[in-house]
Amino acid sequence: MAVERGDVEEPKERKEKKQGGEIKAEELTEEDRALQENLDLLVERIVEQDAKQDVQKAALDTIREEIRTSTSTMTSVPKPLKFLKAHFLSLKGCYDAMVDGENKRFLADVISVLAMAYHTDHLESLRYRLVGSKEGMESWGHEYVRNLSGEIGIAYQERMLKEEPVDDLLELVDQIVPYHFHHNAEHEAVDLLLEVERLSKVVPHIDEGNYQRTCLYLLGCASYLQEPEDKLTLQVAYDGYLKVSKLPDAMRVALKLNNMDLIVKTFNLASSLNERKQLAYMMSRQNVLLDLEDGPAAIDDDSEREIITEILGNARINEQFLMVARDLDVMEAKTPEDIYKSHLIEGRVPTSTTVSSARQNLASSFVNAFVNAGFGHDKLLTETTEGDGTVNWIFKNRERGKMSAAASLGMIMMWDVAGGLPQIDKYLYSTDSHVVAGALLAVGIINTNVHDECDPAFALLSDSVNKDGSSIRIGAIMGLGLAYAGTCKEDVQELLLPLLGDEQTPMEVAGFAAVAIGLVFLGSAQEECCESILQALMMRPEHQLKDPFAHFMVLGLGLLFLGKGDAVDATIEVAKALNTEIAHYCELMLDVCAYATTGNVLKVQAFLSKCTEVTENEELSEGKKGLPFSIAVLGIAAVAMGEELGSEMVHRSLEHLLQYGEAPIRKAGTVGACLAQHVQSNHTCNRCAQSSESRCRSRSGTKRRACFRLGRSWNE
Repeated sequence: MAVERGDVEEPKERKEKKQGGEIKAEELTEEDRALQENLDLLVERIVEQDAKQDVQKAALDTIREEIRTSTSTMTSVPKPLKFLKAHFLSLKGCYDAMVDGENKRFLADVISVLAMAYHTDHLESLRYRLVGSKEGMESWGHEYVRNLSGEIGIAYQERMLKEEPVDDLLELVDQIVPYHFHHNAEHEAVDLLLEVERLSKVVPHIDEGNYQRTCLYLLGCASYLQEPEDKLTLQVAYDGYLKVSKLPDAMRVALKLNNMDLIVKTFNLASSLNERKQLAYMMSRQNVLLDLEDGPAAIDDDSEREIITEILGNARINEQFLMVARDLDVMEAKTPEDIYKSHLIEGRVPTSTTVSSARQNLASSFVNAFVNAGFGHDKLLTETTEGDGTVNWIFKNRERGKMSAAASLGMIMMWDVAGGLPQIDKYLYSTDSHVVAGALLAVGIINTNVHDECDPAFALLSDSVNKDGSSIRIGAIMGLGLAYAGTCKEDVQELLLPLLGDEQTPMEVAGFAAVAIGLVFLGSAQEECCESILQALMMRPEHQLKDPFAHFMVLGLGLLFLGKGDAVDATIEVAKALNTEIAHYCELMLDVCAYATTGNVLKVQAFLSKCTEVTENEELSEGKKGLPFSIAVLGIAAVAMGEELGSEMVHRSLEHLLQYGEAPIRKAGTVGACLAQHVQSNHTCNRCAQSSESRCRSRSGTKRRACFRLGRSWNE
């Protein structure tokens, strides 16, 4: 006979209904009722006024043992703690009346555990623990240790504000941290040590079994900490990797810290040639050079020194790039039409003759350069045969279009110094100044991040810096900036700094000179370069500061402090004294560059707040009133692009700015979204849809930036 579901009743002993937080006596099992009666009896023996010391001690030992051996589920409190709730206040009163001694300390331990679940006062569990027996807390369970850790963090902050001693708290910390590491809770140990500002105590507990979890958590925490805590956290992660001899991981952290002493130390610890080669490849990717002949990183073996020097100088980077391209079978050159796919456009009628326009040719030059970058050949420039009656692609453009087309040849021949410079050499002697300027820029692009003992880039570019004609000078200046980016080459400094101090130098030339100096001394905060750019901004008359190229000088100043954080504060104070036409722009640019890629949440919030302000400064020219908004939006993306979660959150904020922001905010928002997604290299459909929607907006500037973002997204 079938039994209806409603007829089946769950056994009474399995039910555990609660009323007012307590279990009804009639619903207890025999075992639970016996436990409750036993605990009630033990409490009576403890709180009795005339109780003997040995009786109290026996009762306390029994209660302690019951609590320690009790079990619970994820959603319930252990039964001894439930049954002792009714006696919580009486036990506290008994403790206050009890004379000092071992029993009082044992009772404090019990009350400390009970306070974890039924605390009525602030930090009650910690307070009783500090006056307890000092026995190992691990026997009370993981949840008790976690609760104690949280209260220690709160108590530490309160005592530091009151300037009270914290030695007793640190003694507990020294007991809790080993417990967490022993139970695979490294993240909780790190959190506790961060709260009490003793993060260096993590390192002694790192070993082969836990270094990955510990160091990865430290690296993740660094993105959410203020200065200097973020650098201290990275330093501890570095020490942890070094302790277990994980040199590549340690080098990665040293490069993130931009600390040359740590970089050299890690490199010197490598015991084999293969290890040094691996570290050298990591340094070459970040354009870090070491003196292998003299100094702390010197290598005695000539053959080994030659191998490492070649790797650090990226001498074979083009060869290795082409090797990968052949393995992937992508060596065939692509044309702009392969990207445009204009034959798929609905309603487009193919024609036998191609209509050429300057704007179309300029676009094709850029597309051709990017899709064939580094491959050494293409179908527009390198495959043109002289004397076959066809016009060279460069001369199908106008003025600065020729400059872009000639420079695109450097992009195609990128990193191939030996094979690329001969192809560009013929354009250096052209009678067209724009072609020469493009060729000079191409020389710099070819030598980007490639270091050669012959130093061909400086030899070819230095003489053109002071020639007549702004185009040629700009091409040579930017060529030097790209060729020696991040190298801090003093010869470039001596060549370009006089251009900033000369008031007769055209503003566009001075602006590009400042950018080139910023690139060469990227993130170095070089004092002389900084002073020269600031002096130039102070000496220039107001009408020149209204020139758009004045912003390039500010950008060059910002590049000097790229990623330097609070080291830029003094320079920002100086920037406030500049002409009002440029001062506010300079402050924001310095702030953006100094915290770029740091993931600093406070800076993101500050820039978001800036977007809500209204510019009412009548001293600013009409075209510059929207600039602070644009820089603030780009700053949001630049700061967040160093961390994946922050980038995702910034995308949501930028969506609101694109919908409801003013025109300058919308213009910068599309480019900002492109920067923010750079860290993820992820062209998801929703972002592309957002870019496509922005293209349909009425303002042409927003459309152009949206197209740029869409192309940048798919280029990833």
